[in-house]
Amino acid sequence: MKTKPINLLCIALTVLITSWSKNSVAQNSKPNETYKGIEFKMAKVKEPIIPNNTVNIKDFGAVNGGTVLNTKAFADAIAAVSKKGGGKVIIPPGIWLTGPIILKSNIELYAETGALIKFSTDKSLYPLIETSFEGLNTWRCISPIYGKNLENVAFTGKGVWDGSGEVWRQVKKSKLTESQWKKFVASGGVLNDKKDSWYPSETFMNASKGADQNVRLDLKTKEEFEAIHDFLRPVMVSIQNSKRVLFDGPVFQNSPAWNIHPLMVEDLIVRNVSVRNPWFSQNGDGLDVESCKNVLIENSSFDVGDDAICIKSGKDKDGRDRAVPCENIIIRNNIVYHGHGGVTVGSEMSSGVKNMHVSNCSFMGTDVGLRFKSNRGRGGVVENIFISDIFMTDIPSQAISFDLYYGGKSIAETLAEGGNKISTKMVPVDEKTPQFKNISIKNITIAGAYQAVFLQGLPEMNLENIEISNLTAKAEKGFSIIDAKGIKLNNIKLDIKESTVFDIYNGKNMSLKNIEFNSASPQAVTINGPASENIELVSSPKLDYSKKTSIGDTVPKGAVKL
Repeated sequence: MKTKPINLLCIALTVLITSWSKNSVAQNSKPNETYKGIEFKMAKVKEPIIPNNTVNIKDFGAVNGGTVLNTKAFADAIAAVSKKGGGKVIIPPGIWLTGPIILKSNIELYAETGALIKFSTDKSLYPLIETSFEGLNTWRCISPIYGKNLENVAFTGKGVWDGSGEVWRQVKKSKLTESQWKKFVASGGVLNDKKDSWYPSETFMNASKGADQNVRLDLKTKEEFEAIHDFLRPVMVSIQNSKRVLFDGPVFQNSPAWNIHPLMVEDLIVRNVSVRNPWFSQNGDGLDVESCKNVLIENSSFDVGDDAICIKSGKDKDGRDRAVPCENIIIRNNIVYHGHGGVTVGSEMSSGVKNMHVSNCSFMGTDVGLRFKSNRGRGGVVENIFISDIFMTDIPSQAISFDLYYGGKSIAETLAEGGNKISTKMVPVDEKTPQFKNISIKNITIAGAYQAVFLQGLPEMNLENIEISNLTAKAEKGFSIIDAKGIKLNNIKLDIKESTVFDIYNGKNMSLKNIEFNSASPQAVTINGPASENIELVSSPKLDYSKKTSIGDTVPKGAVKL
């Protein structure tokens, strides 16, 4: 009888130790705060469970120095710990050259401080696989880090993962200094006829001429794609159709194309990471979350060559056929430096995006802050988006941008070509028509931008139910609102350089309340368009709209209420 308490204690300790051993990934210290104030129902994002087994790549013959290829050492280390049911693969300080790393379930790759994993520039090490890129089903070189149909995958530690993207990407002369340009030209490769773009090879240059963005739609067989192998640059990290994936701590940089691309992942956490690409890197996105469910992106920084945090769900028919939306997403406490967009939805959103919360993010010098983009042909619905407490400085183009005529160029490039154009042509609504609706944007500070807000829908499918409140902005241009309905603007303070602050075309069921701006022009607010309807401008002691509004001849009588 005296031994029973000891036996019970042993059993309790065994259970506790067993529970510890099954999870070597650090948990979020305050999980309950993560979901406080979220505007939609969302299950807690599940963290990966990693067994408490450990191996070191040095024990499998890995050689430091950046000259010896360690592909086999990585594969053997992963295989060894996988045979035990999974565990942690330690990458110690050093420079570790390797080819593609193929992930397995229940694996944590722990890159210690001082570890640099450098992927080989030998493109023959990256065979073609069937995959998805830019939302389309296609063939592509396998990613430097690749995994499919997995469970429980984690990237931890403070090390650096480098994709050697400089040998894969096209570079535009206009984005480089003179010395940088000379260095690229001297490295080999070829120039186009205008001598304003450098390509890694003639094969790359010729293949790009027939591409839709970066995908060749005319090629069908693997053999056809093999002939343009050099053009088929991969995303750096590709994890597909998987569950419980964590990125926590490392630096991911210098990718051949997009940097981190989770595709159809359920329970995804990205936190405490730094994502970097040269600002001139073509398609050098930071994080592209595509058709994922239950996502947390927090406490991370991005400084990249294209969109920073991107939410996607496939493109055109391939995306609609997939029918897997991106949903239940929390994005908070992040910093974006250079990038074409701070937080971006689209343009590949053909399976839809819904239930997204964005808060407490800073965009500094980012081309566009909040960027929504699509085009006819996409289809898909973007809805239930809640954005708050965003702080922007020195935005070169539009701080908040909705563009339903996206043509593959950055906003800066579009503005350089004369800006967005108004189109009055309507086309029939069908499954190819994209829709953006039910979006709340509040508590926004814009300290310097070319334009504060640009909202442009389609004539046949207006932007719908977008509320912007508690916004303070200093910019050269104010608001452009085109083909939009249900737009509610409240408590807006604007310091705008141009005399016209609000330019509205074909607005419907709109209201402007508690607005302040510095323009004394009788055309501070211009309203045009035959489809204009039920536009309410609520004056205040500080603003009499009757003295500052110009209504065009095409606007129906009674459409504007002053």
